Amino acid sequence: LLLFCRAFVPLDIPNKKNSTEWEKVKLLFEEFGSSHGLTALSFSISSLTVIGMLAAITYTAYGMSALPLNLIKGTTSAAYERLENTEDIEEVEQHLLRIKSKCRDGRPLSSRDRRSVQQLEERLRTLRRRERHLESIEKSWWTKFCEAIRPLKIVWGVFFIIVALLFTVSLFLSNLDKALHSAGFNSGFIILGTNLTNPLNMLLPVLQTVFPLDYILITTIVMYFIFTSMAGIRNMGIWFFWMRLYKIRRGKTRPQALLFLCMILLLIVLHTSYMIYSLAPQYVMYGSQKYLVQVRCITLNKVALPSLSMYYIVTFIARTILNQCIVTRTYLFLHKFWFFSAAYYFGNWAFIAVFLIGLIVSCCKGKKSVIEGEVDEDDSDMSDDELSVYYH
Repeated sequence: LLLFCRAFVPLDIPNKKNSTEWEKVKLLFEEFGSSHGLTALSFSISSLTVIGMLAAITYTAYGMSALPLNLIKGTTSAAYERLENTEDIEEVEQHLLRIKSKCRDGRPLSSRDRRSVQQLEERLRTLRRRERHLESIEKSWWTKFCEAIRPLKIVWGVFFIIVALLFTVSLFLSNLDKALHSAGFNSGFIILGTNLTNPLNMLLPVLQTVFPLDYILITTIVMYFIFTSMAGIRNMGIWFFWMRLYKIRRGKTRPQALLFLCMILLLIVLHTSYMIYSLAPQYVMYGSQKYLVQVRCITLNKVALPSLSMYYIVTFIARTILNQCIVTRTYLFLHKFWFFSAAYYFGNWAFIAVFLIGLIVSCCKGKKSVIEGEVDEDDSDMSDDELSVYYH
């Protein structure tokens, strides 16, 4: 995309054979400081921001619902899971003995029985690995520590779900304001004011007057998006359309998956700039600026009325200064291309929809396993021993 953009952005750089390298570098910076360089830079960053928007819709929206509800519901007991796992092992072993008893007289097993034996043996290996993990977790001091701070987890879960609902309501009101009062699709649903306000839109301009309270709040919002994005990636894994490429697991994540994780988080942070505009458009457009009004009093001469006593007629003339609030550079940079603004607008609706769907799914799901995602059938038996030696 960057190369395609670069092909259509005219850079009028003269080619002088006798110019020095410093002159060429200086000319390049001057060209990028002009409108063409700014257009190319804005198009490139907006393109990456759209990709970050897709990642935020996929992972952040789901993580905003999954993270707090997982903290509130907690995980199942390791002892209870180990008891269930032992019963499953006994059931699989008995099923294997019944199938293998068919060939005691020397007759070979049928192809169907051989496939069943192979599937049951793989299932048995997975259950035994689960038993080893559950045994180590049951004896771990970390498990006892997590049980001790269980009330604190519930408090954090309630706080996170309140913040998620606050963000969703603010995003909904901002998008509804654009739908009702903007010029429509061809303008990118851009409005230069706010008609439907929200709590964040009122709070940030007030905090900006006291340095650095607005920076602290914005940093908190960005960190919240990062934590919820990591929770969404942790629960879902890394997908490419309908194919899951990698899983994020403790101690077993591949290096390629970590690189993808970092790239996705960077793109989501890049999209956070537009997300903050959607949550607080007044702060991003104008900050704490206010319209300046000059009031001038004009006193007229005394006027005598036939049936009334003498009085003064005072007229107040309000005149606004021509140089009113100046739009911030960030707002102009985000809305240089109307089609990107339209994509962000529809992306916000998709973000709200995915959050509500994730909230319903997370409410309907039961408690997570204490070894959720730690043991899979495609893992090798040696991986547990290697990891245990590594951690010790």
